[in-house]
Amino acid sequence: MTNLDKNKVVIGMSGGVDSSVAAYILKQQGYEVIGVTMKIWSDTNEDSDDDTGGCCGLSAVDDARRVANRLNIPFYVMNFKEQFEEKVVQYFIDEYIEGRTPNPCIACNKYMKFDELLRRAHGLGAYYVATGHYAKIKQDDGSGKYVIEKSNAISKDQTYALYNFTQEQLKHTLMPLGEFSSKEDVRKIATELGLSTATKPDSQEICFVKDNDYGKFIQERTPGKIKPGSFIDIQGNVIGSHHGITNYTIGQRKGLGIAIGKPAYVIDIIPEKNEVVIGENSDVFGYELLADDVNLINPVSFYNGIEVEAQIRYNAKPSKAKIYTRDDHQIHVVFENPVRAITPGQAVVFYDGMRLLGGGTIIKKVR
Repeated sequence: MTNLDKNKVVIGMSGGVDSSVAAYILKQQGYEVIGVTMKIWSDTNEDSDDDTGGCCGLSAVDDARRVANRLNIPFYVMNFKEQFEEKVVQYFIDEYIEGRTPNPCIACNKYMKFDELLRRAHGLGAYYVATGHYAKIKQDDGSGKYVIEKSNAISKDQTYALYNFTQEQLKHTLMPLGEFSSKEDVRKIATELGLSTATKPDSQEICFVKDNDYGKFIQERTPGKIKPGSFIDIQGNVIGSHHGITNYTIGQRKGLGIAIGKPAYVIDIIPEKNEVVIGENSDVFGYELLADDVNLINPVSFYNGIEVEAQIRYNAKPSKAKIYTRDDHQIHVVFENPVRAITPGQAVVFYDGMRLLGGGTIIKKVR
């Protein structure tokens, strides 16, 4: 990597307004900007007149190309289909089959945007890769280490899905939208520039799952593997039948089709028995969890019993907690107050104020 140009940056362009404006800002800052859209889905799954696929569809490629032309920057479509299928889609399917609820956006960031795309950027001679994420990357004045901080636009902050960064990756990554105080400010710039993506709505769904129907998607990809099973109560009594564990997640109330005399919630999933455990709302809450696959942005600043704010899902509020390390490379997170729906497969992410410390994958609720 000795011949990388620090003035050259490859920006991942999803066809949305955020990456469009990020590309513009980088160009204004004097960088030589190269736009790249990652082709991550096969042609048979793309639908040129349907935006359901978000950053995966042909229309997204067209939108990104139009923006690149408007900004007068080079633009390429690069094939990431094989890596995406293995690292994101298959992981998503495997996790659901095992009774867990994965976050494919975290896997996509880890393996696609800041690993595969970064490698391709280096192949083009670019020192940096950039995205339209709402987050800040800074260099700590004292330690010289790179840190990630929450965006000024707190309601749009995306640091929860960015905890897997290494120091080496952070050194080569730019996120120019972190200083914006609102999404409206970003759209305003896009409108002033006459960008076709200025009014494009935010994607609300997983890009490769049509209509956000996870159960149907997994059923189609694993024919015959997902079978009906039993709803049971906390005592283990059978109280009904479910349509396959991939249709359920911890804390779910809607679509259960079961009556227990009070509001019913999914409180556990037992894949080896093909059972879904049903309880009351109070049963959904927990104080402690175990997590593995832990990554710390700056391990030196982390110690046993550290007090943090821990967040257990994308839109949840961080809650006060203490973290204890274990000999088996797992961590034990103890919350000050009970939190709702500790969900295996989801990420638990740690903060010190605005600073992202790291995170891991939830294994189970302890109590």
